[in-house]
Amino acid sequence: MDFIGAYTPDHLKFLLEGFWVTIQVAFVSIVLSFIIGGLIGILRYAKIPVVSQILAVAVETIRNLPLLLIILFTYLALPEVGIKFEILPAAIVALTVFESAMISEVIRSGLKSVDKGQMEAARSSGLSYVQALIHIILPQALRRMVPPIVSQFISLLKDTSLAVVISLPELTHQGQIIYGQNQNFLKPILILVALMYFLVNFSLSLLARRLELKRT
Repeated sequence: MDFIGAYTPDHLKFLLEGFWVTIQVAFVSIVLSFIIGGLIGILRYAKIPVVSQILAVAVETIRNLPLLLIILFTYLALPEVGIKFEILPAAIVALTVFESAMISEVIRSGLKSVDKGQMEAARSSGLSYVQALIHIILPQALRRMVPPIVSQFISLLKDTSLAVVISLPELTHQGQIIYGQNQNFLKPILILVALMYFLVNFSLSLLARRLELKRT
């Protein structure tokens, strides 16, 4: 293993550029999936006729498909019907679609975990269903949902590496280019890439644990 040759300033800069793409894709996907997944979770919890059933089918379908397949479908298949994305937007769209389905289930489960009596008490006090949901149910559910949501976002950050299949210049892709030029760099580069993922994900894991301890 050629650690000295692998960890040159140019290689480190190249990896950091890829890591920055990873962070950007993960951040945008996290924000979008939280908004979309939150809306879907609330609509499913509200059990709106027809809408809830359609969303349930869509969510279950997406949750039971491999993320890799969704990435390939977004980048390679959608252009066949006139919907074309560049590599970066394609990765964000695919990750957002997949993660929205996952987050929606977390939020729906969190809302269902709040005792039904809370809603009944709120309605009997004169609040509308929407007011009770926003002011009574949702705040209680959010405290319970934060740790699993953070854990889901950790998975999303790791899953960005799957976009290497469409040549997204993220961390894993950049690492492949470096050790592809010299096989002696394989282990040193993979170790460094793993360490970079670990540091970010472990920090998020600690955050999730702290939030869980505060909740209890």
